[in-house]
Amino acid sequence: METTELIDLLSRGEDSHQQFKENFTNADALAAEIVAFSNTAGGRIFVGVHNDGTVRGLSGADVDRLNQLVSNSASQNVRPAVNPLTDNVPHPNGMVMVITLPEGFSKPYMDKNGTIWVKSGSDKRRATSREELQRLFQQAGLVHTDETPVAGLGAGDVDMAYFEAFFTQQFGESLAQHHQPLPQLLTNMNLMNQGRLNVAGSLLFAKAPQYALPAFIVKAVAFVGTQIEDERYIDSRDITGKLADVCQQTLGFIIANTRAQQSDQGFNSQGQPEIARIVWEELVVNALIHRDYFISAPVRVLVFADRVEIISPGHLPNHLTIENIKAGNSNMRNPILASFAAKLLPYRGLGSGVLRALRAWPHIELTDDRSGNLFKATVARPSAQNAESDSRTPSR
Repeated sequence: METTELIDLLSRGEDSHQQFKENFTNADALAAEIVAFSNTAGGRIFVGVHNDGTVRGLSGADVDRLNQLVSNSASQNVRPAVNPLTDNVPHPNGMVMVITLPEGFSKPYMDKNGTIWVKSGSDKRRATSREELQRLFQQAGLVHTDETPVAGLGAGDVDMAYFEAFFTQQFGESLAQHHQPLPQLLTNMNLMNQGRLNVAGSLLFAKAPQYALPAFIVKAVAFVGTQIEDERYIDSRDITGKLADVCQQTLGFIIANTRAQQSDQGFNSQGQPEIARIVWEELVVNALIHRDYFISAPVRVLVFADRVEIISPGHLPNHLTIENIKAGNSNMRNPILASFAAKLLPYRGLGSGVLRALRAWPHIELTDDRSGNLFKATVARPSAQNAESDSRTPSR
């Protein structure tokens, strides 16, 4: 890092990605900062800098001591150990040590006392809530939400007619021919844990999963205008039931509340959808399968006059980015759901769904909102595209 870059960064002040410290003398205090950055999104610690961004500077002896302190703290006071990088940057007021900490791959990190720290704005705090701790374990691939047992749902809550039809189609024999107790069979299929249906088993095969999992539904609203604040709406629905039914009903809601275009067809023909069905299939299935089920919130589908928004709880997992998705990469947050989805939903997997949607209709904006902890696909409707095109056409 050059001095000019250092001055520019310091002028921006402290935030979730950079922190100013005058000095460190305690390995435990440094370890807490390292843990917080590693558990969140990574960042830099600038040592030798006052809180207001002015440089205090470090002596040569300070730099030597701090390098040893960083090494010891990261290897002995952080679990699992991390490997920070240090950079000594000259400044007119003295040397500044920049400690760079990438986001960790082995979350959750903790200090030697077992405390898990996370960033909270420019400061840090202890992670204490169950959902927050679960999410850290989820990011490390140590736990998946869809395998979590659901209180109150057991083998008796399975829609047997639906499950039997699925089983026969997939395995070529009826349940009666299988000669295995239903709870054992569901356990073997990764649909039941500890005598209870897990989240995947409940969403896929329970008769009415919404009674035990009331937040895991789709809330759909079709508005008259273009703003969510507009109290006028055309249609509003809470879509519940098994995941396959939720998917089909959500697709039906979107298609019913968007226009069919006649094109060159006859006056009495049904017309063609303004946006191909495959776009809605890919985006709706993606929202249902890859959402974060540790967050107690519904998927939201908002149909406006100029766009459709499909909003999933949970930002993209781990280090996945929108650029990664557009390159065909994927990261399975809910592997059990994903494994069954190809058999029950219009789901093809392999990280290709968003690519297919974009090929069929390029006017899709993807937003990975990490502060709001959600992922949003905004699909511009043809009326908005035509208006934009008309606005660029010079008048005669």
